[in-house]
Amino acid sequence: MRRVVRFGMAGLLALGVVAPAAAKGPDMDAAVKAAMAETGAKGVAVALIDKGKVVSVKTYGDRNAKGDPLTPDTILYGASLTKAVFGYLVTQLAEEKKLDLDAPIAAMLPKPIPDYGNLDAYGHWGDLAGDERWRKITPRHVLNHATGFANFAVLEPDGKLRFHFDPGSNYGYSGEGISLLQFGVEKGLGLSVEAELQRRFFQPLGMTRTSLIWQDSFGTNLADGWDENGKTEPHDDRSRVRAAGSMDTTIHDLAILAAAMVRGQGLSPKWRAEYVRGTQKIPSRTQFPTLNNPARPGEGTSAKAALGVIAFTGPQGAGWLKGGHNEVTANTLVCLEKGQRCVLILGNDVRIEKAFPKLVKAALGDTGVPYAWEYGFKD
Repeated sequence: MRRVVRFGMAGLLALGVVAPAAAKGPDMDAAVKAAMAETGAKGVAVALIDKGKVVSVKTYGDRNAKGDPLTPDTILYGASLTKAVFGYLVTQLAEEKKLDLDAPIAAMLPKPIPDYGNLDAYGHWGDLAGDERWRKITPRHVLNHATGFANFAVLEPDGKLRFHFDPGSNYGYSGEGISLLQFGVEKGLGLSVEAELQRRFFQPLGMTRTSLIWQDSFGTNLADGWDENGKTEPHDDRSRVRAAGSMDTTIHDLAILAAAMVRGQGLSPKWRAEYVRGTQKIPSRTQFPTLNNPARPGEGTSAKAALGVIAFTGPQGAGWLKGGHNEVTANTLVCLEKGQRCVLILGNDVRIEKAFPKLVKAALGDTGVPYAWEYGFKD
């Protein structure tokens, strides 16, 4: 069964949203139902954006093993889509000259980064003592995933944070890097990432069911998830703000924010262009594994890393994307600059990820999204 979100017209106009009944976008029902049947996925939500406005929000399937329906207001993991939202915030801070994208994060802090020690709430900065490359890391390096860190220090053989390449010299997806920039914003600038997102975006846009930290009100309509083997896992209550991936949200809320981002709300045209300007070449064969994964001739991607998203050029011109993934979550946001068109897919079943190429094509047509690099499979 599919469910369509319904908004009051006044609220729709205030948020730059068009009622689903007025949508001229593709009917995704057949494509989604086929994808769920093919993959076995139990739940997925899809939103379409055209000309910077939400034109459709639909949900399909279940939110838990009891068979409760997934609805437009069901809380889902944002996962690494959080990084794209954080990147948009940092871009706004850069436009306001509160930080410099190309100046060291170390300059934002009163003490040398390793002197803060190993902090459970952020990262093991003390591990960096003795390697002066921490002095070079900039906000752009972080958002470009070019710090030189592993995705997470816990993946290192000894569990210690270290550099694998000089900052800015390569691409290597890293949640640790995002945490370092969050540390710089919060401890250096004195700004709470959660409070800034609420003040600048979530609250003004009416995103009442979105936060980077658990809210008790989320428990009334909450999605559990299904893993690759079809096993259910309960939704985790995120007790700490993690700019790398702790956002809880709904398809209703995040569609509104995605529409605001593609139309550049809160940024000047210059800085909106900077947000999606690819500046970091990506020499890896696939996004994961994040290290020691060089592309051979004919492999890899011509896409480049921008400020929390990946910039690409395809048959319809420039676009950008960000994915989100954990054991029971598969999310993707793909936007095309021409026509300010996007598709947002939030899945509480990781198996739907295999259908992303078909679903994105059904929503937007041929885009040029580098699926072979992003997910390791072809369109």
